[in-house]
Formats: sequence, C-alpha cells, structure tokens
Amino acid sequence: MKESQIILDLLKSMRNETNIAGMKRFGIESKIMLGISMKDLENMKKQIGKNHDLALELWDSEIHEARMLAAMVAEPSLATIELMSSWANDFDNWAVCDSVCNKYFRKGPYILEAINIWVKSDKLYVKRAAFASIAVIAVHMKKLSDNDFKQYYKMMLDNCTDERKHIAKAVNWALRQIGKRNATLCDESIEIAELIIKQNPQNRTALWNAKDALRELEKKTFKD
Repeated sequence: MKESQIILDLLKSMRNETNIAGMKRFGIESKIMLGISMKDLENMKKQIGKNHDLALELWDSEIHEARMLAAMVAEPSLATIELMSSWANDFDNWAVCDSVCNKYFRKGPYILEAINIWVKSDKLYVKRAAFASIAVIAVHMKKLSDNDFKQYYKMMLDNCTDERKHIAKAVNWALRQIGKRNATLCDESIEIAELIIKQNPQNRTALWNAKDALRELEKKTFKD
C-alpha cells in the first residue's frame, strides 16, 4: 500500500465529530473535514519529515487535514509559483489559507513574487493568501528591509474597502504585523491607517480596518 494511502487511512480513523462542529462554528468549512487537531498533525509531521511527493498526494485528496499536513511535509525549495498558485486556487476556507501560507509558502523562494500576483485576483482565498503572506513574512522574514514592506501599503489602500470579511481581516492583519516590526514601520502603518480613514470616511469596512489597527499600533512600544 502506498504511503499516502496509509496516512490517509490513519487520518480518516482519527475523525472527530465534536471537533468538526467546533471548526464550523469558527467558519471553517471544507469539502471533507475530519476534525483532527493541529497538535496531532504536528506530531504526524515529525514522524514523516519532509516528503514532497507525499505532500502532493495528500493535497490531491481534498481532505482539509491532509492538506494541512501536506503544507508541513512539502519541501519549501520546490515551492514554485505554479505549485503555490495551484494550491492557493484550491483554498476553500481561511484556516487552510493561513496555515499553508505560514507553514509552507513563506519558506519558499518565490513568496514575494506570489504576493504581487495573488493580490490582483478577485478570488476570495487567493487574495486573502496575498495579505496572509504579508502578515507572516512580516513576523518571520527578519532580513527584509523596511522598504520591502512599504510597497505593500498601496495594496492595503486599494483593498481596504473590500467588504468580504476574510479579505478585510487579512488586510488588517497585514497592516498590524508590518507596524509591529519596528518603530519606523509602526509610525508609517499608523499614517496609512489614518489615510484610510481620511479617504473612506463613510465606508464601514475601511473604518473598521483602520481603527482596529490603530488601537493596537498606537499602544505598541519598542526597545531602543
């Protein structure tokens, strides 16, 4: 029996209806869900290690948890634009989008290029992937310069009025994470939030987006 089938059978044996109900309460809906905890998936990842061919087969199963596991065992160096965009187009909920961006996409060589492509998409979770990726690289890619992140402010200004909840929250998340990198970017992120308010005084989505970011960033302090 193929390794992928063994793992898929194991995942199916771990199905938890209570957890599935809990996931749905948090807005996580997918074609096939098993309700397996992230802790259990992390433990499986440690046993498997990196296995890119396995990751591809797990992804093709269309099982939510198998796709989460695929992102953990896929080889980052093999994360081509084509592969990442194919997976992004398969995203069907915010949880798999954010997890794959954080655990796989950001570690690959083309994440910055991918962001510039995905932000132009009208597809819900492809566009969310752009902003989720900005948020996670703001946390993890310490060697990027301030200018690397300043380019993303225009994306936020252009998308701050998108009323889709999972876009609005991702734009807000990205703005906050950029602002938390250092004092300079915090000040600039505050200015962007204030500009959003000035440019969109009647738009509820934009106002929430900016004011929520301001609440966090205006309290942020940095060590000298």
